Amino acid sequence: MNALIPDNWLRDFLKTKATTKNIAKCLTLCGPSVEKIIQDKHGPVYSIEVTTNRVDSIGIYGIAREAYSILPRFGFSTRLQPIKQVNLGFSKHVDYLDPEVDFKLCSRFTAVLIKNVSIKASPAWMQERLISAGVRPINNVVDISNYTMHELGQPVHTFDYDKITGAKMILRESKKGERVTTLDGKTHVLQGEDIVIEDGSGRLIDLAGIMGGENSAVDDKTKNVLLFVQTYNPVSIRKTSMALAQRTEAAELFEKGLDCELVTVGIQRAIALFRKLTGGVPAAKILDLYPNPYKQKVVSCSLNFINERLGIGLPKSEISKTLTPLGFSCKWSGNNLNVLIPSWRAKDVTIPEDIIEEVARIYGYHNLPSLLMTGAIPDPLPNSPFELEIKVKSILKSHGGVEVYTSSLVAKELVKDSALRLRNALGNDSEYLRTTLMPSLIAAVRENLGEKEAFHLFEMANVYLPRKGLLPKERMMLAGIFSGYSYRKAKGVIETLLTQLNIKTSFEPEDSQNFVPSQRNIIKAQGENLGIFGVLENSDLIYYIYYEFAVPLLRKYSKAFAPYKPISKYPPQIEDLTLVFPEKTKMGEVINSIYNLQFTIYKIELKDIYKDAYTFRIWYQHPSKTLSNPEIEKIRTKILEKLKQKFGGSLK
Repeated sequence: MNALIPDNWLRDFLKTKATTKNIAKCLTLCGPSVEKIIQDKHGPVYSIEVTTNRVDSIGIYGIAREAYSILPRFGFSTRLQPIKQVNLGFSKHVDYLDPEVDFKLCSRFTAVLIKNVSIKASPAWMQERLISAGVRPINNVVDISNYTMHELGQPVHTFDYDKITGAKMILRESKKGERVTTLDGKTHVLQGEDIVIEDGSGRLIDLAGIMGGENSAVDDKTKNVLLFVQTYNPVSIRKTSMALAQRTEAAELFEKGLDCELVTVGIQRAIALFRKLTGGVPAAKILDLYPNPYKQKVVSCSLNFINERLGIGLPKSEISKTLTPLGFSCKWSGNNLNVLIPSWRAKDVTIPEDIIEEVARIYGYHNLPSLLMTGAIPDPLPNSPFELEIKVKSILKSHGGVEVYTSSLVAKELVKDSALRLRNALGNDSEYLRTTLMPSLIAAVRENLGEKEAFHLFEMANVYLPRKGLLPKERMMLAGIFSGYSYRKAKGVIETLLTQLNIKTSFEPEDSQNFVPSQRNIIKAQGENLGIFGVLENSDLIYYIYYEFAVPLLRKYSKAFAPYKPISKYPPQIEDLTLVFPEKTKMGEVINSIYNLQFTIYKIELKDIYKDAYTFRIWYQHPSKTLSNPEIEKIRTKILEKLKQKFGGSLK
């Protein structure tokens, strides 16, 4: 989350002589990061990044509270000015509103009637501050809502009280198919389980936590305003906001889980502004429905626990001095510490390690000792999965492969019926967890159809195989696709990969769906299916060659080193033979037949192809002597006879 914090607004609560640059530097070292200082025409503005778990720091006052705790660590005297509030009582029953509330959806519901308001433009000082914070001023009533939200981080909403039929509000879950028109004029069809408010006539007047209803909006004729401050179920707000694509500032705050106690401050601060800027008169009592008030949490740890993990020896007084300005209460019993957690930190400070984090950041990470690791460098982990993955990727890249990263979420038509579907999918194209990498790689290669040169894309990623009653089995797969490659060149890349992994394999033809008949192979190692390789059928009329391996099986059969074979004392004799074969003869079978004839045939390579003529380079080598020319001639004759008999091949 990013927040724009005008300096002159911050100094309403933060009383200090520290300069703008001092504040920015100190906050960044120990708290929310100040990304930059914007020189606005109304004064400097801090652009601050606030982490999602620290929603308490998103408002002006939250940043002031952080700065109040941090600046004294750098020698700046600082005082935190309290928020001005009104002295009105809270009550469970009022005569101006009849509420019905589902407390699973709204943990605290407050409202107050303000009569005889005067709708007009806000004063210049408020407009300038709102503009600096990135908000467009509208009128004094709307501006008070936005001003309070930016000041405290608590959304505030206003209704035209006279438009609420029967002075009745029912806060409930929406029904599927219900419609509501919001302040921006958009009509939304609700999917159900959204938080809505209906009045006494059954109309929906509010899409709660997201945006108010058009039919209850404050306008120039409004005289009586119902000021409304709540805390909503964050999960419900998130679901509705994402489903309807309504990303309002209020929704972004509510979905992170706001402090219910902040409602007390928020509604009183807004009432004070209404009195000052609209001349309105608030009712004597504020309606407050709060069935489960905050009960203060306690997190316990010891002095040794803190100091051992910080690597320093802080005294108890220093730890208390660090935590107290943040709102924590410290109670020591010997060396044991009980920390009372303030309501605004109840969701992110829950374990002793969180206490250490608070002490460390306020004390200053830059003040902690920094020592280089000493001692022997540890040995690498045996059979590390990353080692094989890096090796495989390096081999493929060295042979022209380009690694791609694609989404694990795909459309329904790209998976089988058993694939797992997401409950809260963002769209039809990302509903299901993929069970194979093939559709993703085909999509990737189609996105690059404008590429004139041949290319090879590959990916190593998990697929998700369904298991009944359990989470899916995540299996790491290696898959790739060749575009513009010849079959033999593509096969050569895969054979090279397997050779460099020291895996002895065989390619066995087997037809399957999605592949051209007679052009798909199962790759086996020791009788187990290691992967597939073949030519894809596709509507683009483009020649795609696809391969896929289970990475755990590659790891199982790969070896760090090939079996040792001593270098022969006797040199090989090498010759090239060019043979002509009938169409569709499989050269792999030809090479295997030659190997099976003589143990003196050390190596065979297919060096060249021209039409139906194939040139083989053959190494003849005997382990205990140098072969003579007559001996080579006998072996050659035997090879030619066998190839003619089995394949119909003849010497060219």
